[in-house]
Amino acid sequence: MKAALFYGPENVRVEDIPDPVAGPNQVKIKVAWCGICGSDLGIYYGMLSDVITQRPLPVGIGHEFSGTIVELGPGVDANKLAIGQNVAVSSNVYSLETPSTRMQGVSCDGGGLSEYVVVEQDAVYILPAHIPLDIGALIEPLTVSWHALEKAQFKAGDSVLVLGAGPIGILIVKVAKVFGASWIGVSGRGAKRCSLVREHGASVVYAVPEVTDDEIVAETFKATKGNGADVVVDCAGTQSTLDVALKAVRPGGTVMNVAGWKKFPEMNMNLCLAKEIVLSNSLGYGGAHPEVIEAVAQGKFDKLDALVTLRVPLTEFVEKGLRALTHEKDQHVKVLIHP
Repeated sequence: MKAALFYGPENVRVEDIPDPVAGPNQVKIKVAWCGICGSDLGIYYGMLSDVITQRPLPVGIGHEFSGTIVELGPGVDANKLAIGQNVAVSSNVYSLETPSTRMQGVSCDGGGLSEYVVVEQDAVYILPAHIPLDIGALIEPLTVSWHALEKAQFKAGDSVLVLGAGPIGILIVKVAKVFGASWIGVSGRGAKRCSLVREHGASVVYAVPEVTDDEIVAETFKATKGNGADVVVDCAGTQSTLDVALKAVRPGGTVMNVAGWKKFPEMNMNLCLAKEIVLSNSLGYGGAHPEVIEAVAQGKFDKLDALVTLRVPLTEFVEKGLRALTHEKDQHVKVLIHP
């Protein structure tokens, strides 16, 4: 089969490798679609290569994927899973031998950027028949967004400022709507992304750099009757967005980081102390896949297909996938790869 393999920074190759075989308690999936995540870009350019090197190189990459079950390994619960079912996959892989969580397509043997992949049966979630497989590949980033707001203890009537209008930023907006947000402000770059985030539920969009950081903070306070946002979600991971987050959040509010950082930031801890800001981080899902799939099945997330701005065959993953998100970043939201 063909698979995208990470050999090192800026060295990803699509190669022919043997098909994987489902072992005990494992399921073999024929991949339908795999999204490119910002962390995949970070891996490619070496920003997150220390995460990858938990295993010998090369390793398969890709963790936002959906597909169809084609093989059940020994011990798989046949009352729950069956060949032919369409599924979404949680890429978190837990191990009793290590205190940390590994990730499928980041620090495991196989990834979703391949024709076939083997995963643990507990990581597989059945998709209802009316959810197409391309939307199934969006379940992973939707669940990341859902978990982040749950971890921030976001509730109906709360206000949220989202810093960054990329894929996760837009999905945070959509989840905030489902959760009953009273106000959703978003700062972002790029005309297409700012337009999309407005279409998908933002109350107001601050186009950066036309709108300054100080103006974003001032407008947030104005929109929240002088209180500040109940929750600020940093999806960008820059010194600028962190500074805005700490200033724009209300006293006692939560700043939730979901971004990977290129550089370590400076933080005004006295401001955090004075405002009693809750600083939190979210990476992964918190077991939210069933809730998210149910919400999608019930039609609570509209226009998800509009977020898919490019579809690329696996053989052109590097040239037309990674490079499109690198050089045409403002023109794309979610790029899906099809083996």
